[in-house]
Parts: sequence; structure tokens; C-alpha cells
Amino acid sequence: MAELDTSSGGGHKKGPGVKKSKKLSTRVDLTPMVDLGFLLITFFIFTTTMSQPTAMKLNLPKDAAKPEDQNLAKESGVITILLGKDDNVFYYEGKLDNTASNFKPSTFKEIRNVLLDKKARTPEKDLVVVLKPSEECTYRNVVDILDEMAINVLKKYALVDISPIETQLVKATEAASAPAK
Repeated sequence: MAELDTSSGGGHKKGPGVKKSKKLSTRVDLTPMVDLGFLLITFFIFTTTMSQPTAMKLNLPKDAAKPEDQNLAKESGVITILLGKDDNVFYYEGKLDNTASNFKPSTFKEIRNVLLDKKARTPEKDLVVVLKPSEECTYRNVVDILDEMAINVLKKYALVDISPIETQLVKATEAASAPAK
């Protein structure tokens, strides 16, 4: 642990009859401190909670007696959001009619207002948002639209494959709105 060095300091005298006192030096052995350090590091590693993965909480639908009735929703309470390439967003309410008159383009900035308007006009139990990303859609856009669902506290939404008719509408609308080169 600690030692005292009691050896003489050389024995030289500066004058007659003067005794030189012995110099005491201390030496501290730090070996136990290293052991203590490793014990503390080990303790903190084992007692630290690792960061929890961040995930979105999903509310799953209740089981229905008939499987075909489980996914039914009122047509007036449904809004479908289609995600295209280059951050393009399209939406329609209810069913897509043959003339596609209810198919509207939007942006990520405007879609929040559309969702809030739909939420205000529809009872909460009837409101369902259907999200349909296209093949050209980026992962970031899907995450952004899921964030909008969480921000606007929309509890019922589903991620669904886009239909061929909707894909054609998205591509046609994107082509019509693209700047001429």
C-alpha cells in the first residue's frame, strides 16, 4: 500500500557537529486503485439502462365476427392519401369515382390542413385514413405521413398497396404538373 523510505540521505555534513536529519519519502502503491476502478466501471456498465428503441404505438382493430366485416368503414369517413415521387401527395375522400373528380393534388405542407379539416367534419369513430405509397415514393415520405398521423392524433389509419388505377392517376397528374423541359 504505502511505504516509507528510511534510508539515509547520503551522510554528508555541512559543518562540524551538525547532524543531518533523515529524509523520509513516501511511495503510494496504486494497484488497489486500479482494481477499484475496474469494479466501478463494471458496476456502471451492468446497472445502466440501454437506450430504448423508439417506435410508434399502434392501436390494432378489434376482431369482428365475420372476417369480411372487419375492414369495413363508412365511405363518408374515409380519406385516401397517395404518395408519389418528388414529395407529391394526392388525396381523395370516399370512393374514387369514374371521372376522378374527387382526386386532388396536395403537398406535405397542405396535407395537414386537409387531415384536420376531415377530422373536424367526421366523427372520430368513423374517420379512417388510408395511406397508399407508390413505387416511386421515398421511405422518408412514408415516415413523414405516419408522423402526420401521430401529430394530428388520427387513431385509425392503414398502409395499403396502391391499385393500378390509382397508380395511373398519380403518374398522369405528375406528368401534367411537371414543368416542360
